[in-house]
Amino acid sequence: MSIPIAFLASDADVAQAALSRLVVRYGDVPVDQAKVIVALGGDGFMLHTLHAMQGMVAPVYGMNCGTIGFLMNEYSEDGLEERLSQAVEEVINPLTMQAVAEDGRVFEALAINEVSLLRAGPQAAKLRITVDGKVRLEELVCDGALVCTPAGSTAYNYSAHGPILPIGAEVLALTAMAAFRPRRWRGALLPTAAKVRFDVLDAAKRPVMADADSRVSVRHVRSVEIRSEPGVRHRLLFDPGHGLEERLTREQFV
Repeated sequence: MSIPIAFLASDADVAQAALSRLVVRYGDVPVDQAKVIVALGGDGFMLHTLHAMQGMVAPVYGMNCGTIGFLMNEYSEDGLEERLSQAVEEVINPLTMQAVAEDGRVFEALAINEVSLLRAGPQAAKLRITVDGKVRLEELVCDGALVCTPAGSTAYNYSAHGPILPIGAEVLALTAMAAFRPRRWRGALLPTAAKVRFDVLDAAKRPVMADADSRVSVRHVRSVEIRSEPGVRHRLLFDPGHGLEERLTREQFV
């Protein structure tokens, strides 16, 4: 019996061409009738798909048709239903961001990879960091800082020299970008349940923006609170032996 599959594809020509061929071969159903959602693209499209399909029960199986495919499986048109039936499921929880702007407006967003704060002017940002209600760093002078999930630890966090986190580590990474004071401060590992707050110091002179997964950006923030959201579960499927645990481990030896 065939598996009801809903195919989604990025706008890239290679992904659209793959979509056409796969639909002819395996059929296509609406996402609310699918047992599996197959996403064709790169990691950016996978993040888009997970956010868009948040309320759906069906897991998402990605096939790489982009330039980066950390969250994707190898692209192949043969034996797709067999691959889906043998796939291993990984469950990830996003972060929730609550950003308060200088004018008092409150913005909330979910981030599967990371929530980042970035300087929005010529001068370095000054941030105070509080964890679970206790001030841990009175002043961080930097280009920015981020909090990431294990699934997002090989993305922006990794490029900022943050640690790669195994999926089962139950920790979040707090990583600084170009820290000036304390000099070379690289950040911290925090329990998944930790609540992190950034307060922007001298915001008028040193404006800061907050960003969730490059999807929701808030300019001129005065504070940002970040925590894991266990109530939201994203289900991803990977070919056996190529799941996130293996990929995260392998990435550290490249």
